[in-house]
Amino acid sequence: MITIIDYGIGNLSSIRNMLSKAGFNSIISGHPEDIAAASKILLPGMGAFDNCMEKLDQSGLRPLIEKRVLIEKIAVLGICVGLQMFMQSSEEGLLQGLGWIKGNTIRFRQDRMQEERKIPNMGWLDVQFKRASPLLKGLEGSRFYFAHSYHVELKESNDELISANYGYEYAVAIEHENIMGVQFHPEKSHRFGMQLLKNFAMLD
Repeated sequence: MITIIDYGIGNLSSIRNMLSKAGFNSIISGHPEDIAAASKILLPGMGAFDNCMEKLDQSGLRPLIEKRVLIEKIAVLGICVGLQMFMQSSEEGLLQGLGWIKGNTIRFRQDRMQEERKIPNMGWLDVQFKRASPLLKGLEGSRFYFAHSYHVELKESNDELISANYGYEYAVAIEHENIMGVQFHPEKSHRFGMQLLKNFAMLD
């Protein structure tokens, strides 16, 4: 069973509904027994980085989640701020991230942009695949819905799975062994988001 982690943050029912449309059962839960029994887990995130990290720490679930992901190596998918939490830090806050992925979360840099763009980035963007992955099956020519002012900056280029361009090119999806994350919102990305969640659900 796929468990969508409920730690008081995120648009959880929309993610569950999209998984259901894709043909997969999932549960929304903050109970340790459901996370311990999960075949895969999703870590959503919305709002400010520090608030998400505080909520996760206050939930008491972090040690169990890290055991399941880092030791037992079950597949995890972070969504939006959920991806940013995988990093070592974020310019949006003062707290440390989970540190599962080498990199940091930074605010969009206007001085890097070829032309000025509004921040936050809200809307649809085409994406480019950086390498092959089962997570990308059937997603050629895809585009996804974004709503964010910050993005990840990776220290290891091999961790980058998908990029997009919003004034400049930046990473919007990562994959490092069993750890996957997307900056966009698959639950708001129609058939493309459904296919991505289906691919995640079908991973061995």
